Amino acid sequence: MTLFDKLTQERRLRLTAERRLDFCQRERDAAMALIDALRAEMTQLRQHGRSSALDQALHAAALENVQLRAREETENAQRSATQAERRLWDSINTIRDGFAVFNARQELVIANQAYLNVFSGIPEAQIGVTYRRLVEILAHEERVVLGDEPRDAWIDAMVARWDDARIEPMTLCFSRGDTARIHDRRARGGDIVSLVRDITEQQRHAAEMEVARDRAEAANRAKSAFLANMSHEIRTPMNGVVGMAELLCDSALSAEQRLYADTIRSSGEALLTIINDVLDYSKIEADKLTLHPEPFDLERCIHEVLILLQAGARNRRIELLLDYDLMLPRRFMADPGRMRQVMTNLAGNAVKFTEAGHVLIRVTGGEAAPDHQTITVTIEDTGIGIPPENAKQIFSEFAQVDDQSSRKFEGTGLGLAIAQRLIALMGGEIWLDSEPGRGSCFGFSLSLPRAEGEAPVALPPDLSHVVVVDAQPMNRAILERQLARLGLDVTLCDNAEGALKTLEVLRGQGVDLVLVDADLDGQSGLDLTLRLRAAGPDTPVVLLSANPAALRGHPALTEARAVLQKPLLRHDLLQQLSGLSQPDPGPPEQQPAPSAPVPEASGSGDGGRRMRILAAEDNKTNRLVFSKMVEALAIELTFAEDGEQAVAAFRETKPDLVFMDISMPGMDGRTATREIRQIPGGAQVPIIALTAHAMAGDEEDILAAGLDHVLTKPLKKPLLLDVIARYRPEGTCAPLPGPSVASSHDAG
Repeated sequence: MTLFDKLTQERRLRLTAERRLDFCQRERDAAMALIDALRAEMTQLRQHGRSSALDQALHAAALENVQLRAREETENAQRSATQAERRLWDSINTIRDGFAVFNARQELVIANQAYLNVFSGIPEAQIGVTYRRLVEILAHEERVVLGDEPRDAWIDAMVARWDDARIEPMTLCFSRGDTARIHDRRARGGDIVSLVRDITEQQRHAAEMEVARDRAEAANRAKSAFLANMSHEIRTPMNGVVGMAELLCDSALSAEQRLYADTIRSSGEALLTIINDVLDYSKIEADKLTLHPEPFDLERCIHEVLILLQAGARNRRIELLLDYDLMLPRRFMADPGRMRQVMTNLAGNAVKFTEAGHVLIRVTGGEAAPDHQTITVTIEDTGIGIPPENAKQIFSEFAQVDDQSSRKFEGTGLGLAIAQRLIALMGGEIWLDSEPGRGSCFGFSLSLPRAEGEAPVALPPDLSHVVVVDAQPMNRAILERQLARLGLDVTLCDNAEGALKTLEVLRGQGVDLVLVDADLDGQSGLDLTLRLRAAGPDTPVVLLSANPAALRGHPALTEARAVLQKPLLRHDLLQQLSGLSQPDPGPPEQQPAPSAPVPEASGSGDGGRRMRILAAEDNKTNRLVFSKMVEALAIELTFAEDGEQAVAAFRETKPDLVFMDISMPGMDGRTATREIRQIPGGAQVPIIALTAHAMAGDEEDILAAGLDHVLTKPLKKPLLLDVIARYRPEGTCAPLPGPSVASSHDAG
């Protein structure tokens, strides 16, 4: 119950007592009137001689009883009224806040002790004094802190408050050190009720909270700065560890040496995963993580994630599959970095807990609006599965399936929790379906704005029949469904012998394309390609391979129309299908072994000069890692050790592509980029950031400085080569002189 409610209740009791007193007084008056009437009657009877002594005695007794009853009720009513008034005043005087009532002439009617305490020692401050005089006493006796405001102006402002239709609350600071909030309210009859609430403790608590908040924010800033610095300092040497280990694994090693190199690489990547999880989770917990939507290619985003996971999956004979609905758009508006992080966490988790079989990412469309599209992404695996009792907390922090089957898998337990938080930030939902021993299916659903439209790909009118040769049943099913949705007839084969027999049966009926997986059970797809050409059919053959680099040097490459990277991008497949109406471009070129010298530009099938690349990097180890990753490419590479050298080298070499380290002594990468953009021709040259800064918001800050793309250290060779191929200008030879991997040439 509030103070006003309590005072209202007390006043209501007092009014009830007063009404009862008034009623008793009216009864007394009626009794007195009755007594007077009886007296008159007795007098009249006495005059007529009709009354006896007994009648007179009875009338006198009745009269006395009425008088006693009236007097008793009057005294009871007076006692009730006095008690109600005393209770009211006791309540008013016990409250900590000041309370006063002024009449219509602004004269003090009642006030409790808390209200009058500020006027202690002033005899004039009593019932009957005017409100203006009380204000003048406060000002002239310096009972309030006026600050720089003139005394008379403050008095006039205080008095003028009561002239407003609604009296606004105000705060007064008293000289004795306390602070009060004044609330004035108009009552019936022109009275004004004034409540003075002591807010000294409240302000002290608010000040303490402000100090605590400032300390917490300072600590949070210090933590963020520490995490950012530690991230950068750890990633810089890790670029050398992971990068050189990756290059070492690609060289000729003994079995024992390869084991050591693989252990170094996998341990380094595991350490980086832990660092990333801790950094991201700290940002999410502090509500500092924000999304930055931009147009991006969802299919390519998923494909890049699968390419990065492919090396680990290949070692365990796990097939990575992508089933992207052919009727679904590819380009949407979202935060590509966070979407890639979600896919990496979910797909990486599926690969980690799968020892054999496949991991399939399926993308389907749901409800569509003119500018939005609902998408559903599921990640299915054939791993160990999750028991029902553990499925509920699988998205919790630091949670893992804690049993003998999963204890050997390392990790922080933050990946799925981060994925759930990110999906929630994007306005979607995530779920899990799993059965122990049979695998798991993680899925999420999002409604994303569509990006700019995509040009439709026209298929040749004479393309009608495709033969698919693949040992993986799931992959055959995906290709069959995708090709069937294009209106094509599809024949499936699971091995080379079956494909030869099928093509012999179909000879004369028309086969327009053969899609062959290079890695078939028994006879390989490469051998099948050679046998098809030896048999004479001129049907185009497109090879599918999860590791195109491993095919280099094989004579079957001269007989294939193209080599497509698995998992197969829908765009690459459509490009090959649409290009069947064009003349065969000739066999894809042979990719030399890593130790072979890089062929001259004149030897490139694309013709033209070599691509000029400038790399600005102050760390010697990082320069070595970069040079080793691109040593097999047909490029001209120039290094700069700081920003000033990078600007000078740009003027001298006129590069086609610049890789720019962000943190360098002297002139950093951001400043160097701005300088290059001012040089004639510098605005058109792509500049790619090489950075160990991986905190949320770092990428946006880097791109805002004028760079075109960000590569985070440690560098991944597939992504580095993809960027080089993506930004290769016309008129230069292909930097990668091996089999053409279609996904490397599409900017999406």
